[in-house]
Amino acid sequence: MASMNATIPTQPDHTKHARQIVIAGIVALAIAMGIGRFAFTPLMPLMLRDGTIDTVSGTEWAAANYVGYLVGALTASWFSANPQRGLHLGLLGVALVTFGAAWATHDVHLYGLLLRFAAGTCSAWVLVCASSCCLQLLEQMKTLSQSGRIYTGVGCGIAIAGTIAWLGGYQTAQAIWVELGFIALVGAIFVQRSMPAYSSSQSRVVASTLPKAQATSLKGHTALIVCYGVMGFGYIIPATYLPTLAKQLVPDPLIFGLTWPLFGLAAGLSVLAAAICLASWSRRAVWASAQGIMALAPLLLLFHTELWALAIAAILVGGTFMVATMAGLQLAREQMPDNPTKLLSRMTAGFAVGQIAGPVLIWMIGENKFMGWDALDWAHAISAGLLAVTTAWLFSDVKIKHGQKAHEPLNTKV
Repeated sequence: MASMNATIPTQPDHTKHARQIVIAGIVALAIAMGIGRFAFTPLMPLMLRDGTIDTVSGTEWAAANYVGYLVGALTASWFSANPQRGLHLGLLGVALVTFGAAWATHDVHLYGLLLRFAAGTCSAWVLVCASSCCLQLLEQMKTLSQSGRIYTGVGCGIAIAGTIAWLGGYQTAQAIWVELGFIALVGAIFVQRSMPAYSSSQSRVVASTLPKAQATSLKGHTALIVCYGVMGFGYIIPATYLPTLAKQLVPDPLIFGLTWPLFGLAAGLSVLAAAICLASWSRRAVWASAQGIMALAPLLLLFHTELWALAIAAILVGGTFMVATMAGLQLAREQMPDNPTKLLSRMTAGFAVGQIAGPVLIWMIGENKFMGWDALDWAHAISAGLLAVTTAWLFSDVKIKHGQKAHEPLNTKV
């Protein structure tokens, strides 16, 4: 493997080096999202079982992670000049706070909140910076068509963390946190040693060959940021409550714990399938399609909460949220080819605001019922409606721009 100081190869055949970058990107996103962002979801039922946390502190931990993710998204632009620095710093941070979560029981309300906040911040840095530097490095090698595979890392990470929590269901949650911490640390070292050095000067050379109309300003991208934020709102309720809802139906951890590995498996496979099977589609069309399918999950959960419905919802949300993420971030790079980090950061911030709004809405409604619906029902209904509206807008824009840059196929400007 190449060291951090390795330079971008200049030979025509870059297949080996491109594969190295893709694998490093997959590992980075698996750690940041699968562990830093989402490991708490399958572990929360186990921590409740162990008496480590109660429902209130569990909700607070989740909220702290969402706020940290928002802060990380807003501050990721600090690394615009060298996103690889933010990538490595974020990965190391995820590993450290994952270890720390094993001993957060000593002060659940302060120590735990700080750790989950830091995990959210670091994971946002990794998502934004990995997207930025990996896409730029692949562009320099003329192998950008492979970039979609990087986002399979999120689903792989979710599936791995979920499977460890599932298979270790009879262990303590503390032991599982330690196991995940070792995985995160090994992965962070792997990425640091295998990722070629990022060159901002080379990035500027590449950008000079791309259209400049939208390269330097965030102006005109508000609608994209809003759509991306709605996607954050739409996925967060199922993603947060699926394992807990399953636990209420079946208390055996080897059964209710399956919902999260299923979610992650769907996320990983769907991204790979989209990169291969939807290569001729525009990024905007892929994003719109994924967002529309995602809307079916909260609509289903609005009327059914049986185990079969939870499994289908896990597949619907898991199988679309990373496809939408992939297409959205790739579209951002197309809009600002010279340095996409700022737009990636704003879109990720919009996503973070959306995912914060979901639990806040449930908290505001509380135990009250309106028109026979409780807080979760209203969240599902609003989520389905917003996803449907943004899907329609994305599709309409695809039609308007048919034949223009927005309709370029995925395999040319992924």
